[in-house]
Amino acid sequence: MLQQTQVKTVIPYWERWMRELPTIGSLANAKPEKIHKLWEGLGYYTRVRNMQKAAQFIEQVHGGKFPEKFDNVLALSGIGRYTAGAICSIAFNQPTPILDGNVIRVLTRIFGIAENPREKKANARLWNLAKQLVCYAAGLAAPKRSEGGCSHLNQSLMELGALICTPRDPKCHACPVSKHCFALQHQRVSEFPNLDKRPIVTARRFAAFVLEHRGNFLVRQRPEGVVNAHLWEFPNIELNGEPLNPTAAARELFGVAPKDVKPLCTIKHSITRYRITVEAFHAAAPANQGRLKAELRWLPISELHKLSFPSAHKKILKALQLTSS
Repeated sequence: MLQQTQVKTVIPYWERWMRELPTIGSLANAKPEKIHKLWEGLGYYTRVRNMQKAAQFIEQVHGGKFPEKFDNVLALSGIGRYTAGAICSIAFNQPTPILDGNVIRVLTRIFGIAENPREKKANARLWNLAKQLVCYAAGLAAPKRSEGGCSHLNQSLMELGALICTPRDPKCHACPVSKHCFALQHQRVSEFPNLDKRPIVTARRFAAFVLEHRGNFLVRQRPEGVVNAHLWEFPNIELNGEPLNPTAAARELFGVAPKDVKPLCTIKHSITRYRITVEAFHAAAPANQGRLKAELRWLPISELHKLSFPSAHKKILKALQLTSS
């Protein structure tokens, strides 16, 4: 859950998850609908599908016990070098390095690494520094300084970057290692890390349609291999820069024009480099429903609330509920 999500956002999800699926076995055997619903709102849904694959692998290969060796942790679905290092060092106090955005910022400033940390040579240097530090904490390069040294060291690096050595307005006066910081001593803190410029933001615009027929509403499930795969949504179409004509867009989407098309709500949100606007419309189902695509399903609001929706379409559902109450 903490991959690409802030701690304060994760906490209520974590607490609800642990009430519903408290063990590796319960996750391994859970229905996809359940894990998607518990994850709803966290985004990057591939993470939760990988987590279930990892749980199933642990059940099959490791007898239901989470592995402790780094290579075995790294072999689990959805776990890369950083996550495996964090688990092994924090949970098992092993001398495994970590390198996330916070740690990169701390290390580039302290050691004055001016190269782009995403480039191969600089990135390898940072991993090597992180490895040296955690080995020192483990007593492998010097007498062991304290119990739990690896766990404490890596957590300290992450916390230092998150709370003190921040991207903007770092609290250098409160930093416990400020006297060792190259960037501070040379008054170049804002120059580190030397990252690429942010990608150009791209605007995308969609029209979504909430079709109603005898108290039921039309939804569809997103296919495998696309963003938000397996989640549900109201039928929608990307406008690709064309002026919005709701009736024409609906006819293109459904093959037949619905009746009484009315604006419902406008949703704006961001995904990575995209700034997305979704204009949602409420409409009555067309008379010739036989032309509607087979993957579409009619469901009442009570059933819609049991499905997992991407955040934008969850907001559309909320707007629908307000207008229907």
